[in-house]
Amino acid sequence: MRKNHLIWVGTLLLSLLIGCGTNPYSKTNRAHKKQAREYARNLKTFPQQHSDDTLLDYGPYPVGTTNFSLRKPNYVIIHHTAQNSVDHTLKTFTLRRTSVSSHYVIGRDGKIYQMLNDFYRGWHAGAGKWGNDTDLNSSSIGIELDNNGFEPFADAQIESLIELLSVLKERHNIPTPNFIGHADIAPGRKVDPNPNFPWEKLAKKGFGYWYDDIEVEPKVIGDSLVPGNKIREIDLNGSEIAQEGKETDSLHLTIDPKLALRVIGYDVSDLDAAIQSFKIHFIQKDINSELTDEDLKILYNLYQKYF
Repeated sequence: MRKNHLIWVGTLLLSLLIGCGTNPYSKTNRAHKKQAREYARNLKTFPQQHSDDTLLDYGPYPVGTTNFSLRKPNYVIIHHTAQNSVDHTLKTFTLRRTSVSSHYVIGRDGKIYQMLNDFYRGWHAGAGKWGNDTDLNSSSIGIELDNNGFEPFADAQIESLIELLSVLKERHNIPTPNFIGHADIAPGRKVDPNPNFPWEKLAKKGFGYWYDDIEVEPKVIGDSLVPGNKIREIDLNGSEIAQEGKETDSLHLTIDPKLALRVIGYDVSDLDAAIQSFKIHFIQKDINSELTDEDLKILYNLYQKYF
């Protein structure tokens, strides 16, 4: 009897140890499921019940439409964690006081941790803008890459990211140009993913755009950002607007940097910050607010792709 009792106690202890070692986030998983159930109950309740319902003149009966759907993710926003380990990030995203989250976290070893259903609104983008969208949390999926903000990204991590992006693109029909970085949507506030990130490799797989090699020399119009360039104006179709009394010459191409950045999607209310974010993504060296001739070539080529 004593032997059987010892075996039973040993088995119980072993199962507890295995259970604890299997998932250290079992407690926060329970909290996650509880919150999801509360949202599900609210969604299933029809008609909705509110304390101020008596103030409204409802019809004699509820009428539920058959035409509706869940939130549709339209963007993927890529971040680096700026922390030193994936465990540190997972811990951060499971503490209520941090008020930050992401749909997926990918470790340096390529392991993917899903932290939120794609159809839920994560808290990863913060204040930002892309095109006319000023609430990116409501329209995007956030992916955090375990990276301290300065180091190169591990090969296994990038391969897992590409596999995840392939799934998300097909699952949600996300357009090719809508794979962007945190720095893109928050110029002057965010700089991730850092300039080591392989945007060109992703673009070749269909996730975002990259530029082609071009030989022509651009000239600036509008607010001149490159000393020595003559200022000329073009309309939105690229045709030159004649200006009486202004010198003209034969140029290979003309470009208004502010217009080009806005067409791509950048918030240009702070033009210097927008240029810096553009260079973090596409130039990946000499990250500052000055556009060189080479930068202008790249900007012009991308402008044509997004236009």
